[in-house]
Amino acid sequence: MSESLSHNDTRTPSPPYGYSRECHHSREQQMHIVAEYHAHKIRPSRIAYRVGIDIAFIEALIAGEEEAERFPRLVADYRRKRYQQRMRDSKRRRGVSRYEQQQKIEREYHREVDL
Repeated sequence: MSESLSHNDTRTPSPPYGYSRECHHSREQQMHIVAEYHAHKIRPSRIAYRVGIDIAFIEALIAGEEEAERFPRLVADYRRKRYQQRMRDSKRRRGVSRYEQQQKIEREYHREVDL
């Protein structure tokens, strides 16, 4: 793992430089894609690599330089959907394991919302 990542950082490391992908999505679709990936804690360089969206656009969205009102609402919506999906998935577990998993999901969601 990279020195810049803390020991509790579970994100995937960035891809090697020189790898890129051509983007075939409209600007509107790109904004939704970035919001969803950002809600899932995917790094901007990784988003750019996976989907081919210009990293400058990704960073401008995250920094609030573009779509300053709309983008945070999209991210919040995708975080809520992620939370709901994780809670549904936790129902496969039973007993204490289920309870602990749901408590973990609750804590993570509230920490993200408070950011």
